Amino acid sequence: MSYAEVNGLSLYFEEHGSGPGEPLVLLHGGIGAGETFASVLPALADRRRVVLVDLQGHGRTADIDRPLRPELMADDIAALIRHLGLARADVLGYSVGADVALRTAIQHPAVVRRLVVVSTPTRRDGWFPEVVAAMDQMSAAAAEPMKQSPLYELYARLAPRPQDWPVLIGKLAELKQRDYDWTSEVATITAPVLLVFGDADAVRPAHAVEFFALFGGGTRDAGWDGSDRPAARLAVLPGVTHYDILTSPLLAGAVAPFLDAAF
Repeated sequence: MSYAEVNGLSLYFEEHGSGPGEPLVLLHGGIGAGETFASVLPALADRRRVVLVDLQGHGRTADIDRPLRPELMADDIAALIRHLGLARADVLGYSVGADVALRTAIQHPAVVRRLVVVSTPTRRDGWFPEVVAAMDQMSAAAAEPMKQSPLYELYARLAPRPQDWPVLIGKLAELKQRDYDWTSEVATITAPVLLVFGDADAVRPAHAVEFFALFGGGTRDAGWDGSDRPAARLAVLPGVTHYDILTSPLLAGAVAPFLDAAF
């Protein structure tokens, strides 16, 4: 078990794999932990060093007295990359972790070589309206009934202070009810980007196309030789939802070639 002392946080991380590939940092979704990548970890760690992180208040990383904000957690990830002695790393995030990955590339572009964004929009209305409505209904009061869920089992098994469960749910509720639009900042990202969504995702497909267009994707024919193809890529995984995308064997199949490609 390893911890990095960053920004007043004891940030838990663990490392897997080795090989010639560039190091890859994986960032889980809300109420998750690094181990939620277990299904895709063997394929991703086959030829590269992979770093699993438990974000603030999640998994084995105890909460601290600050709100949950992608902007703040992005600073944690940049500090972790430096703590590991890396000049830069590839960063993949899912859902809330994808928000953190995006903010890391925006706020600390020098430390992100490649960026993989899985199942999150660039602005709040990129979610389907019913998803936004569910976020708006979320509160700390949901913590007790949610104890019947597998998410609580994961939290209770790993958390240094399982009694903080209502605090986490309350902070996540407050986070997900904030309005945001990162469109202009996302468009400044210079690292090659892979966007990954399920074809039955919680993110609207039309928004996924808009997101892709911010990097020049889907705006013109690539040409017979592919010379007009942007560095960004878009993967829509068939038969996949927001809730099972991390267990889909299609995910690693989309991510690994992007990380290994020459740009």
